[in-house]
Amino acid sequence: MREGWQIKKLGDVADVYDGPHATPTTVDSGPIFLGIGALQDGEINLGETRHVTHQDFIQWTRRVRPQANDVVFSYETRLGQAAIIPDGLVCCLGRRMGLIRFNNGTVFPRYFLYQYLSPQFREFLESKTIRGATVDRLSIKDIPSFPILLPPLSEQERIVALLDEAFAGLATAKANAERNLQNARALFESHLQSVFSQRGEGWLIKSLVDLCIVDWGNTDLTKRAYVEDGKFLAVSAAGCDGRIGHREHERNTPVLSAIGAQCGRMFLPEEDFTAIKNTITLTSRQGQCTGGFLYRLLTHVDLPKRGAAQPFISKGDIQEFQVVVPESLSVQQEIEESLACLEAETHRLTHLYERKLAALEELKKSLLHQAFNGEL
Repeated sequence: MREGWQIKKLGDVADVYDGPHATPTTVDSGPIFLGIGALQDGEINLGETRHVTHQDFIQWTRRVRPQANDVVFSYETRLGQAAIIPDGLVCCLGRRMGLIRFNNGTVFPRYFLYQYLSPQFREFLESKTIRGATVDRLSIKDIPSFPILLPPLSEQERIVALLDEAFAGLATAKANAERNLQNARALFESHLQSVFSQRGEGWLIKSLVDLCIVDWGNTDLTKRAYVEDGKFLAVSAAGCDGRIGHREHERNTPVLSAIGAQCGRMFLPEEDFTAIKNTITLTSRQGQCTGGFLYRLLTHVDLPKRGAAQPFISKGDIQEFQVVVPESLSVQQEIEESLACLEAETHRLTHLYERKLAALEELKKSLLHQAFNGEL
């Protein structure tokens, strides 16, 4: 430990308060009901804010009324999340949220916030976590006994200034990487839209069943599947041996999730597979279209869905559904190859920007680790 640094119990330099153990009726305007969902990596996000009436606000702030420079944190479910109450924010604490108010002249609140978010303190919180059947939690009664590392106030302010400057640069770099990531994905979607909206000569209206053989998964089997982020996921109920009674399908045969929350999601297998419950396989008819083109086409069109609570695609709707396609198989092949190349480039850029975002996050953790290891 560096000279002049001390370890103190949190309760020796601050008061710790617990939020209410109930939830008021929320309204569209009025004082803010600050839930744990508003805590995001050291900041308060009011994007999905709820409000309370002035009468409920009085009741919900009897124990403590949040004020500027108070540190609020979650002690249940979203452990490790914390933020500082900014000037002018009129709010009351939600459930599972605690508040720390420091004694004047003892701790720079932003210094403590950074320490709370540091890898060292998160590791300590992990050691104090009480594992529950449904949620994990910290004991609010134990929090005043938590040790914190305290250098002199001047050193606290120096560390905060360094981290503020570094994190401002990281935030700019992160915003640029996220924007580039969105632009890469948007470029592919825009090109896909233009391909199927700017049709030239030789494009014909055809029924989907004229282009492909539609095969529905066996609805009597317990094995089901759905598609998420381009991945084909199969789930087997207990006792199912995974054998499917339908014929095998060749690779590059589009598979469509036909029921549930994933209804309408599409997947193009790279290996042979068998039909699975709650999916539709679409095998292109020879001389009509290619499997790759059919997949690209169906990721663009909006297939009709029924049902609100449990969306599904009906056989009747599929049989009546019409699409516009180029009659020439060579044109279909050109479109398929062009989109495949662009998709490959999009994936390359996506992975590049995702790696940059991960590296920025690791750099942030490294800076926090150095700060509270006496290395800044």
